[in-house]
Amino acid sequence: MNILFAASEVAPFIKTGGLADVAGSLPQALAACGHDVRVILPLYEGIGQEWRSQMTYLFNFHVRLAWRSPYCGIFELKRDNVTYYFVDNEYYFKRSSIYGHYDDGERFAFFSRAIIETPGHLNWHPEVLHCNDWQTALVPIYLLEERHRVPQLYNTKSVYTIHNIEYQGRYGKQTLEDLFGLNAGYFNEHMLRYHGDVNLMKGAIYAADYVTTVSPTYAEELQYPFYAHGLEGVISDNRHKLRGILNGIDTGLYDPAHDQGLTQNFSVDDLSGKAACKAALQRAVGLREDPNVPIIACISRLVKHKGFELVTSAIHDIMATNAQMVVLGTGDWNFEEAFRQAQAQYPGRFSANIMYSGSLSTAIYGGADLFLMPSISEPCGLSQIIAMRYGTLPVVRETGGLRDTVRPCGVDNATGFTFADINAHDMVWVIREAVNLYHNDKYTWNALQRAGMTADFSWRSSAEEYLQVYNWITGLDMHPYGMGLGPFEDAAPVEETPVVESADAVEQPVASVPEEVKEEPAPVEEKPAPAKKTTTRKTAAKKSTTRKTKAKAEAAAPVEEAKAEPAAPVEEVKAEPVAPAVEEVKAESVAPVEEVKAEPAAPVEEVKAEPAAPAVEKPAPAKKTTTRKTTARKTSTRRKK
Repeated sequence: MNILFAASEVAPFIKTGGLADVAGSLPQALAACGHDVRVILPLYEGIGQEWRSQMTYLFNFHVRLAWRSPYCGIFELKRDNVTYYFVDNEYYFKRSSIYGHYDDGERFAFFSRAIIETPGHLNWHPEVLHCNDWQTALVPIYLLEERHRVPQLYNTKSVYTIHNIEYQGRYGKQTLEDLFGLNAGYFNEHMLRYHGDVNLMKGAIYAADYVTTVSPTYAEELQYPFYAHGLEGVISDNRHKLRGILNGIDTGLYDPAHDQGLTQNFSVDDLSGKAACKAALQRAVGLREDPNVPIIACISRLVKHKGFELVTSAIHDIMATNAQMVVLGTGDWNFEEAFRQAQAQYPGRFSANIMYSGSLSTAIYGGADLFLMPSISEPCGLSQIIAMRYGTLPVVRETGGLRDTVRPCGVDNATGFTFADINAHDMVWVIREAVNLYHNDKYTWNALQRAGMTADFSWRSSAEEYLQVYNWITGLDMHPYGMGLGPFEDAAPVEETPVVESADAVEQPVASVPEEVKEEPAPVEEKPAPAKKTTTRKTAAKKSTTRKTKAKAEAAAPVEEAKAEPAAPVEEVKAEPVAPAVEEVKAESVAPVEEVKAEPAAPVEEVKAEPAAPAVEKPAPAKKTTTRKTTARKTSTRRKK
């Protein structure tokens, strides 16, 4: 399958958040499954020379963006069976940071147009175009508009992944045509219009063939106003094509048995090296070196939705558990200041590192005992997965990906500790339980460590779920997988419904007719007077001459014979009511129903030849249906008159 993956940042080339990790790892996992995967991203100023030296210039063209026609150059780099295309435009991308500029809407509209036009210049047909977050939200919309113009995109399907619904790409109505180059028809309730503005994420959700989020629980949460940031109605409208697929991690990169950033390596079979890592961490961040005191760690952006209001309001209660605490990250000033004050108040027990350091984060993952993530909202989260990989037990609030990845202590295959409510007291209670377990039940503690370290969070399993989505929307896999939030379900019962049940419904009446014909094969000659029930029935039949005349004109079919059985006793002879008339008439020709179809006009011709003869003398021609025989008999009666 040909897959084009579009993202505004891709690791290891450029990274500011979790999107880069996904865009760096998922394409490689898909390529490992044997697919042709290509990734397209902007050529930012921040992409280092070590990568630029490996790039090859391919071609350039001018992008159609409303009234503009900006230059676009395409560079290529191949790495780990994945081809990367870098979109070059120095005006848009030669800047000190990749986000936060006044013209971000125009910059990423240009990038989205370049994504649509690049396959045509490559003469390569992507079967799936996978877009991510608001920066590429215009791609599914442009795809709807440009399919007819770019032959390589004619059958291309789009997948749109929401990594964080908080950032939606909202702009004024006037930008629709002037900035994004879209006509006014796209400004409606089922595309881009949102409270009088243009909402790019909303348009992508409606325009994409399928929508995914980064965890199953987050997909459920997005249908509620608390989490959806105003798009809960849009999510609910498109629930039939929504699915949460949990992100994975690079298990080769995050491996304590081979991580060169650790003081001493360790594994699930030998955790002795973790004690050395703990001692090294305490020395590095200024904590008192004590192997018997648990270390609680936080590595995060210090912002409200990460739950740091809970932490700062309960910091004294946390320190009362006789644990040590280390914080690494930057963010809101009030949180940074609260942690600086805690460090001053609890010297040797609290360490505030208001910065970001990759080497220090590795040391924290390897040396800490507990990892605190009290997030208010967490679409997926990778830190808790990395912590478990390094034998550090997570303490998390049950939301988004945290709920999907951490199994609470007390259940089978538990991997950490959880609390449900956004409540500082609940958080502190769980921390106390964890510290108590650390001191008093090493057996259970070690079991939690082993379960977390051996849990499968590889990208391979995530890639297989994405391939199910790709196969479904492209029609390559015709099994009707269950759409929506839950996992795809087995489609075996659906195959039986149209084939078996409908076949039975047709066979039953056909099988019953020939059985009756074969049971009494007596010739009509032995019974010249076909069986008739009563005169009353004959009279009733004679009154409905018009209906029988119409029946005479109808084509003889097996179904008509089945219906004619109750109306068979219409003929005038009353003498022999021994056997049903239909059986005798059909018995004359022992052949199956097909032979009845071979003589369409026989009854009428024979009646005309002998108008004075009774109807009993001509039973043989009436092989069609009893109704026709009755009609022929009535015609004879008229001629007698």
